[in-house]
Order: sequence, then structure tokens, then C-alpha cells
Amino acid sequence: MGQAAAAPAPSAAAVAPPKWLLAELTYRCPLHCVFCYNPVDYASRPNELDTAQWIDVLRQGRKLGAVQLGFSGGEPLLRDDLEDLVAAGRQLGYYTNLITSGIGLTEQRLRRLTEAGLDHIQLSFQDSSREMNDFLSSTRTFELKSRVAALIKQFHYPMVLNVVLHRYNLDHVGRIIDMALAMGVEYLELANTQYYGWGLVNRAQLMPTAQQLRKAEEVVNEYRERIGNRLRILFVVPDYFESRPKACMNGWGAVFLGVAADGAALPCHAARSIPGLAFPDVRETSLHDIWYASEAFNKFRGDAWMKDTCRTCEDKDRDFGGCRCQALALTGDAANPDPVCGKSAAHGELKQVVVHAHRAQAAGELKPLVFRSDANSRLLS
Repeated sequence: MGQAAAAPAPSAAAVAPPKWLLAELTYRCPLHCVFCYNPVDYASRPNELDTAQWIDVLRQGRKLGAVQLGFSGGEPLLRDDLEDLVAAGRQLGYYTNLITSGIGLTEQRLRRLTEAGLDHIQLSFQDSSREMNDFLSSTRTFELKSRVAALIKQFHYPMVLNVVLHRYNLDHVGRIIDMALAMGVEYLELANTQYYGWGLVNRAQLMPTAQQLRKAEEVVNEYRERIGNRLRILFVVPDYFESRPKACMNGWGAVFLGVAADGAALPCHAARSIPGLAFPDVRETSLHDIWYASEAFNKFRGDAWMKDTCRTCEDKDRDFGGCRCQALALTGDAANPDPVCGKSAAHGELKQVVVHAHRAQAAGELKPLVFRSDANSRLLS
């Protein structure tokens, strides 16, 4: 497989503006989830953008063309200025979305967020039972989350629930759906773990079996047939069990623009895992120049960067070569074809990762789960 020669950055006219701006307001979080996608070295990045800096980012993003604005973290509710940022987003014309664990969302605060113009809330649970929810987040939060779910309904938001799936809770999919139905959820996202950040650290421990996945998907389809549009269920299969890569971020630098808590602009959530790329700081470079001119955002645009397997593939305009961070994690080179693809020379090695994880599980040789925490972040930095 030949390496394509470096190509000049595409002209601004050839690059569409971003549609989705994600503001990762903080890496602080009251939960300690073992599958968190935040960088494992987050504790080494303590300097958060202040309110004025975030509002300037929102203003620039809207001018650039972004129409959807997500507030995430960490836990964005830990920011005392969240209401101010939501209000700024509304005034600028964004559709605003809060992505939250619910910890800290009281009735008083939800009223203030509603008055500020918040459009949408996505609430996360870890499982359908108090025992597993609290174990997987290393907190006692199940009852609190249940109260928050009721509050969201009380304030007439569309009820959107997210549950990350893995081998510890895949067998509980039916109970999770029943919980969602009881809560009056309209949209349930069952997103199998993608192995970045803390999920990659705990990959062997979290890896499900193919049998678990098949059974869970059967259960989901049974519920879909039985309940119809009463609850819309999205079931996302983990890449490691596929033979076609997903169109990661709908293409690098094509739709998504993320800004991390410390001001780094990112083409995807996990982009910082790629060595050798300098991600611009929004305090030093305008979003316009970041989006159109920076090396980081142009690195994997188009197809000139692709190796032969991807560049000559008829699907390259649909899957864009798959995930660059996954290619790095599994092959050591972010420019390689995503090993999820059956055409990749490393596809067999991907399958061996699954086999080895299952062997370790069966033999009782797994290391303990590493929970997200400041102490563990410093150890892994």
C-alpha cells in the first residue's frame, strides 16, 4: 500500500462550513465511568476557557455557519456560567443541546436553563438497576438520575436517554428499554462502547461477545416491532464486530468542530490521541482560520492523504476511510485504512483483539477496571 504525497490544503471555497459545534466546557465530572471518551490525561489540562472566551467561540462558530450547539464535558453542569452560555447560544441563533449525566440538575437550575432558551437535553444512564448503574460510574446516582428524568419530562423537553453498552450490561437491554418506557422516553440511544479514551484503557474488560450482541439486537428488534413509534430506539453496533467502517464524524473536518475545555479545537472527540498534529488554541487562532487553514483540520480531508486501499475504493466517498483515531490505536498509523474494514490488511489483527479479550475473560485473567479519576488520569499521563 503506497502512501500518498502530502497535498496542499484545500481552498476555502472547496470546504463546507461546520454544522455542529461541540463545546466541551469542562473535563471535571462527578462520575467515574470506565468507558468515558475524555482523554485519559485530562487532569494535565486544568485551564478552562472562561465565560467571555466561550461566548467569543460561540459567536465565531455561528458566523462560520454552525447551527447546532452542544454543551458537554465532563459534566457541563459543573460550570456556574452554563445558563449564560445557553442564553448566548440562543441569542446567536443556535439550536442548543445539553449532554449531561444529570448530576446537579435541580428544578431551580432547569427552570433557569429553560428561561435561557435551552432546546434539548440528552440524559445518560449506565444501566437499568441501581446496583449496576452505580457500579459502572463508581457513584451512588441512580435515584438522582431517575428524579432528573422526571424533571426533564415535567419541563416538557423531548426525553432523550443515552446508555453506553458493553459486556456488563448488554444482557440487560430489555430491562433498559422497559425503564425508558416507564420514564416516557421518546428517544433511546443504545450506543455500544467505542474504544477511545478510558474505553480503550478498559477495552478487554468491556468487550462483549458476538452472541451478546446478536441477542441484544434481537431484543431491540422485538421491542421495535411491539411498541412502534412509542419509543424510537437507536442501536449502534461496536466497530470491532463490523466489516465496514462507519463514516466517522461524516468525514474529518466536514461537519463537526469541537472545542475542548482548554481551548484546543478538534476535528473529532478523540483527535488528540494522534501524535504529530498540533491542534490550534481558540485563544490564539480564529475559528475561521482553524477550520479552513489549519494543518490539523486539513490533514485528513479529501482523499489525497489516503493509502491505496482507501484511495481506490468505491466506498471512499461514503465512509471517508473510516476512523483515523481507530486506525492509529490499532495499527500505529492514523493514515492507514480503518482496520474495521474487511479490505484492510490489519482486519485480521482487529479480530484477534476481540479473540484475546474473550480468552482473557474466560480465563479470569482480566485486570481490574480502571475508573476515570483525577488520580488515575495522572498515572496514565
